[in-house]
Amino acid sequence: MFVLVEMVDTVRIPPWQFERKLNDSIAEELNKKLANKVVYNVGLCICLFDITKLEDAYVFPGDGASHTKVHFRYVVFHPFLDEILIGKIKGCSPEGVHVSLGFFDDILIPPESLQQPAKFDEAEQVWVWEYETEEGAHDLYMDTGEEIRFRVVDESFVDTSPTGPSSADATTSSEELPKKEAPYTLVGSISEPGLGLLSWWTSN
Repeated sequence: MFVLVEMVDTVRIPPWQFERKLNDSIAEELNKKLANKVVYNVGLCICLFDITKLEDAYVFPGDGASHTKVHFRYVVFHPFLDEILIGKIKGCSPEGVHVSLGFFDDILIPPESLQQPAKFDEAEQVWVWEYETEEGAHDLYMDTGEEIRFRVVDESFVDTSPTGPSSADATTSSEELPKKEAPYTLVGSISEPGLGLLSWWTSN
């Protein structure tokens, strides 16, 4: 689920922080810049793990701050494909079941990846597994807040860095705002025995 990623960055330390230890100032600046941010094709940055190398610091003309090239390792949330995770159901919609890990919410289990046969209850706004028993079908509801075990089957990164306006955008109405996309999303599946709500598989 979590991996260590080696990174390199140039960190600017303002003059009023010179009285502090350099490592402490750099760690604070790196966490300000990266913590809780998604790095494209890397994952969701959590916190600084350690600093492996500090190169020489430079002060440029017209800027009293120091600029230091830093080699460091960062803790990143980036589960591998087919990893089994446990989260909580954030909500349901016709698009599928939305799952949260507490610190990461952009997880979707699409309808085709649910335990089958499944149906969406429009009145309750929940997905239902129509579990077949000897006595007939038994509806198992996927209620909000329930813990769910799922397999990671796909991931998607979207470059959300700002871009300049295009000529097509200039002709559209200012009221039409583009849909905000999540920079990092996971796609899950529960279409296997043992996956799904934890309450489904409790041993007697």
